[in-house]
Amino acid sequence: MQFLDGHRPPYDLTYDDVFLVPNRTEVTSRFDVDLATADGSGTTIPIVVANMTAVSGRRMAETVARRGGLVVLPQDLPARAVAETVAFVKSRHLVADTPVTLGPDAAVSDALALLPKRAHGAVVVVEDDRPVGVVTEASCADVDRFARLRAVALTDFVTAPDSASPREVFELLDGTHDTLAVIVHPDGTLAGVLTRTGAIRDGIYQPAVDGNGKLRVAAAVGVNGDVAAKARALVDAGADLLVVDTAHGHQQKMIDVLGALKKADLGVPLVAGNVVSAAGTRDLIDAGADIVKVGVGPGAMCTTRMMTGVGRPQFSAVEECAAQARAMGAHVWADGGVRHPRDVSLALAAGASNVMIGSWFAGTYESPGDLRVDQSGNAYKESFGMASKRAVAARTATDTAFDRARKGLFEEGISSSRMRLDPERPGVEDLIDHICSGVRSTCTYAGARTLAELHERAVLGVQSAAGFAEGRPLPAGW
Repeated sequence: MQFLDGHRPPYDLTYDDVFLVPNRTEVTSRFDVDLATADGSGTTIPIVVANMTAVSGRRMAETVARRGGLVVLPQDLPARAVAETVAFVKSRHLVADTPVTLGPDAAVSDALALLPKRAHGAVVVVEDDRPVGVVTEASCADVDRFARLRAVALTDFVTAPDSASPREVFELLDGTHDTLAVIVHPDGTLAGVLTRTGAIRDGIYQPAVDGNGKLRVAAAVGVNGDVAAKARALVDAGADLLVVDTAHGHQQKMIDVLGALKKADLGVPLVAGNVVSAAGTRDLIDAGADIVKVGVGPGAMCTTRMMTGVGRPQFSAVEECAAQARAMGAHVWADGGVRHPRDVSLALAAGASNVMIGSWFAGTYESPGDLRVDQSGNAYKESFGMASKRAVAARTATDTAFDRARKGLFEEGISSSRMRLDPERPGVEDLIDHICSGVRSTCTYAGARTLAELHERAVLGVQSAAGFAEGRPLPAGW
């Protein structure tokens, strides 16, 4: 990476402050670009979902891993819940999506409550684990909410064997003008569902899988208590990667924890953070981190910079930390501050191997929260920062009442925010398409076929606020 005409400014930069200059290229198609990362995380697209309670659950983990990314389960989850979530993700189909299911005697109201849990908008009616009908929102229109599903379910639905290729399923759906096929095992039991768009995506993305061909999932752990025992339990449960996570990663406790985990030889990559300097990156790698998480204060739910004045503009933080990590044979993840696909591209150009996204993904069908509708009819989900009073209360549930009250006085995050579902991209896969399309196009402009080549060939310039504003689309004209 280099700056245009070698003019590196004497001040730090955010993503909004910089732009990429197009290079001469021989890369003529977005599909000639390989988005796989080389940091040991196993991702085939450079997207990691942040370990936020309002964002990362089993549905998110399953869906993102199927498209090549990685979800980090929050450290606040009980060990048993983590083990159950990891087992669920590992048991999922690599192509077909997991539907919500109900019996034929369930009420229409039950189906309406579950329909928003899936981007494909369907409930499969099953009897003895065999699909006997499909219920959509249209099926329930103008129907008594206490009616039984056997009375409203569509029984003339498309089925396909689990041996069928996604292309064959797409052609089957194309011929019937349906949008969803129910996938069945040879014995007729339900395997999953596949939409027309899902069949297309299978030809674009490569799932992130472990050595046994199962979907990957990561888990986070804090720096307090018996971290080595907690980490061992997470690995034994099947976590493919561990994130040692604390707001201020450049501290002695983090260094001690990393040393203990490295000595334990858990057999999975260790991620640690957060830091924003070369010195912090160096110390964490020396202590045992394979990947360092970069970012203090750029997240949408974080108030650290306004509360403390501590932090650093994210682009410069990523650039400096990535250079230090690269010199030591390690990697960094850019954590926070991503609001557009361009920001992901810029983080990768700066040297990040993966980009961590949180709040942007909170407003999707796959995030754990309940779907709500505001007075204007806009669908949304609630999100909150992991240093907020709400998160601290959950994290300190086993403390005494006095200690909980004392810790509750100090917060550096928003406790409640409405993350609106974009009507055009309501599912996390829609956002992944949006991001990866942008990154692939960035690579073609830069003349890069891989993410490593993107970093090597990237030429960046610095722009004014007016320059950033000029790049925004104006769909309504002037």
